[in-house]
Amino acid sequence: MAPIIIIGMHRSGTSMLTRMLEELGLFVGKKKQRNHEAKFFFHINEWLFRQCGASWDNPEIFKRLLDNRELRSSAIQYIRFLMNSPYVILFSGLRKYFHYRSPGNLPIPWGWKDPRNTYTLPLWLDIFPNAKVVHIYRHGVDVAQSLRVRHERTLRHIINVTSLQKILYWYIWIRRKRPLWLTVRCASLEGGISLWEEYLCQAKNCMDSLGERAIDLKYEDLLAEPVETLKSLSHFCGLSNPESVIKNVAGRAKKRRAYAYMSNPDLQEFALLITDRLRLLGY
Repeated sequence: MAPIIIIGMHRSGTSMLTRMLEELGLFVGKKKQRNHEAKFFFHINEWLFRQCGASWDNPEIFKRLLDNRELRSSAIQYIRFLMNSPYVILFSGLRKYFHYRSPGNLPIPWGWKDPRNTYTLPLWLDIFPNAKVVHIYRHGVDVAQSLRVRHERTLRHIINVTSLQKILYWYIWIRRKRPLWLTVRCASLEGGISLWEEYLCQAKNCMDSLGERAIDLKYEDLLAEPVETLKSLSHFCGLSNPESVIKNVAGRAKKRRAYAYMSNPDLQEFALLITDRLRLLGY
């Protein structure tokens, strides 16, 4: 069965959406990161980004790999090898691996979420040409503010930790090359907005060619009409649920999170300054 690939800018509701779909029956991996990203696909996307010096907050350079026919072909071959290796147990789990080997053989609706799928999607479509794609996007000012708040919280934590913890962080950053979401770009609203623009433009370019195999979902619409939206998504993903289950999952949607920037005068002022940029991308 072809997968459901969930894409979208960071802080745009990808984790919330993935948790909802998992509760409705979509298999999204045995081992997952804190943000509900399947570790197997997370590590592959991370490896792909590293091949060309890209990062989650500097993704545009990844297009160079996509444009290089030889590198792209080599990356696809390696991913196909991993998809049929025991390493895939990280996603499938031991039982499903012994029954089906590759995730592509799973007889149930399955997929994975990772914001970096937004850029690596062309490679995944080379491997899974019949895959379906769900793109969720959110108001850019809310995204930029969420990124800025996370940056400030992480920075304060790093400044205040003990010397022993600093040594531990050094090991994580330098030895294991694992980021802790501290990024200079997202320290400002302008930096966050420009990153949001890059992700949305890339997503829309990919979605345009997929037709009925893709859904563009506005975060605010999901919060406003969660039951109807989840019904539509369930049908799209091949999930079968009674309405009572859908209503129960929909009850977790927090409507107050939609257009949160409207309660902050400074953020409202910033939104007015970039009205044209927001309008170009659906806001």
